[in-house]
Parts: sequence; C-alpha cells; structure tokens
Amino acid sequence: INLWSWVEALRWYRAMVDTPTSRIASAAQGFVELLGVGHPLPDRPLLSPFTHLPCLWYRYSLERRRNGEWRQAEQGESEQPFLLDDASGRCEIDPEDAQVITDHKEIRTQGDERYTEYLLLKGDRLYALGDFVSFSGEQISLDQRIDVGNLLADWKADQSELRQRFDLDRNGAIDDTEWQQARRAAEQEIERRHRDIRSTPTQHRLQKPNGRKPYLIANHPPEKLGRRYFWFSLLYLTLLLSCLVGIAWSARLPG
Repeated sequence: INLWSWVEALRWYRAMVDTPTSRIASAAQGFVELLGVGHPLPDRPLLSPFTHLPCLWYRYSLERRRNGEWRQAEQGESEQPFLLDDASGRCEIDPEDAQVITDHKEIRTQGDERYTEYLLLKGDRLYALGDFVSFSGEQISLDQRIDVGNLLADWKADQSELRQRFDLDRNGAIDDTEWQQARRAAEQEIERRHRDIRSTPTQHRLQKPNGRKPYLIANHPPEKLGRRYFWFSLLYLTLLLSCLVGIAWSARLPG
C-alpha cells in the first residue's frame, strides 16, 4: 500500500511540476494546467444541498449517530460544469471524476445527524489540471438530409399544425404539391439552423484525461498543492522504507 501511495503521490507531484501554466486563448489541445477565477454557468445556478449556498461545486455527506458512533448514511457530489476565466478566455470545467481540493468546509450537527459540505464558490481562484479540448460550430458534423427528414417527421406527428401551414386548398389533406412545399420549408429551416451552429464561437472544455494522468481542481495555489503532494510522497516513501527495514529485521530473528 505504501509503495502504491508513494508512486501515485510522486506521479501527481511530477505532473504539476512538469506542466507549465497555459492561457485559455492559446492553450494547446491535450494535458494542460490552468489558473483563473471560477464562475457559474449563465442561467444555471447551483445550490449546496444542506446550507443552500450558491456554489460552483459541492460534495456532501450525511452521518447519523447510532450507539454513540457516527455512521455515513448518504453522500454525493455535483456534476454540473462551471467556468474558469483567466482574462484571455473562458473554459468550461467538467468536475466529473476530478479530485477536488477546497478549503471551504461546512459542518452542521442537528440532533443525531451531522452534515458535512465541501464547496467551490463563485470568485474562487482556481487551479485546474486536466485534458483541454476546444471545439467550434465548424467542427460539428451535420447531415442536411437526415436533419430534414427528422424535422419533417416532427411536423407529420402534429397533423393539425401541418395542415394549417401547408394545406393551401383547405381540403383537409396534404397532396404531393403541398408536401413538396413542406419539404422546401424544412430544407430552408435546417439550412438556417446549420448556419447558426456553424457560426457558434470556439468553446473550450477541461475534462478527465485518458489513461492515468491526474485530473485535479482546487482553490489552493499551485505552490501549496505541489508541496502537499511532495510531502505525501516523502511520507509514503518513509513508511515504505520503514516497512522494508521491519521485514528485514523480522527475517533475522531466530525461530
């Protein structure tokens, strides 16, 4: 266990030390380190479950006291993305599967129940290490024929609306000429939608990397985080060496 913990702590420390800080506007695709200020997504407020504080992210646990001992009854964390702004641009941060480190902690006890919350708050100075992906409307794969077919199928599902729009002779049925007009209207609508999609500005997203690269989000400065993982690695190495010395000493005992 100490060997595995030492390797993991050292791996996280080296990832932080060896990855330079990037600017969102000019960051390369792939594994990056970002620094900026946290903001919620527009029109998508997030409240913590117990304290009901506006936040970017939360993790909570509910414990109940039984026979004088606290036992966990419920736990969870938010998965809603939020934004990191470094003045050069904004990047959407996906917290799913990330290790989140924060100094915002709330503990409340009510009778035999104890609530604990860890929060990231709006305006926090954030450090993030993960996989950086950029995409724009021009990169999205669009199929005119399929989208027109789907739109026509939606229109056909509402026959009264379809007749109101395209039954020009008001005979209660859509003939071939009227159906061709409906198809041309669908093609024009899909062309408009595709133009809107293509004009979407470039968006950036930070997510969990592939493989064993670390994914970290924190409201601590990188220097403090680096020291944290350095001392963790040193601690586990010391424990590992102590275990090996203990095993060697035990092996020399008689009997």
